[in-house]
Amino acid sequence: MEIRKYELLSEDELLRRLKRTRLRGFDRAEVYRDASLEIATMDTGSLTPSQRYVLKDGVQAMLEVYKAFLPLGIDVFTLRGAVLFWTADSDPAAEPPIPFLPPVVEESAEPDGRTVLLINDGIHRVFAARKLGRPINVVLARNVPRQYPYYAYALRTGWESVEELNELQEGYQKKEYRIPDNYKALFRDFNEVFEGVQKQRKRTNPEHLKA
Repeated sequence: MEIRKYELLSEDELLRRLKRTRLRGFDRAEVYRDASLEIATMDTGSLTPSQRYVLKDGVQAMLEVYKAFLPLGIDVFTLRGAVLFWTADSDPAAEPPIPFLPPVVEESAEPDGRTVLLINDGIHRVFAARKLGRPINVVLARNVPRQYPYYAYALRTGWESVEELNELQEGYQKKEYRIPDNYKALFRDFNEVFEGVQKQRKRTNPEHLKA
């Protein structure tokens, strides 16, 4: 990967944008409006996934971004803001930039009584940092309104339950959802504040979860 052009966003601008993140349901509430957001350096083992998989291509893409920015003096795993960039085969005048920001992690109360630091965006970024054996900067959200928990539960056995897959197979359930019959109602729509940061993965959930 070759970087053609990039722009850095400050920590203040990153957090300001994320404060405006809306839910898909619940009248599109701004879920972080009254929460506290900060940049924190975390060991990846202290972060808890909810997603049962990562895609090998997705992890490799994160590692390629990391390697591409190192000669420019930027370590994308220690960002305190965000970086917006264009690759050599894209046109900055005609195409939007690719956003790269720290993963978003929430302090989450789980039904079994645990309070965990739950990854809700950026599991491929976190997994790539794990492969390198290093910590990662995250956006840490605390005091999120309890009526708007993350839309999936934390995996009970954490990283042990995360599979590294070549592709998603039909019928593969990606997460255990809090509201199975309307599971995207609590989804945090980061694409509205950073276009393209959330990738649309292949729809594979069982039929009863496809509504």
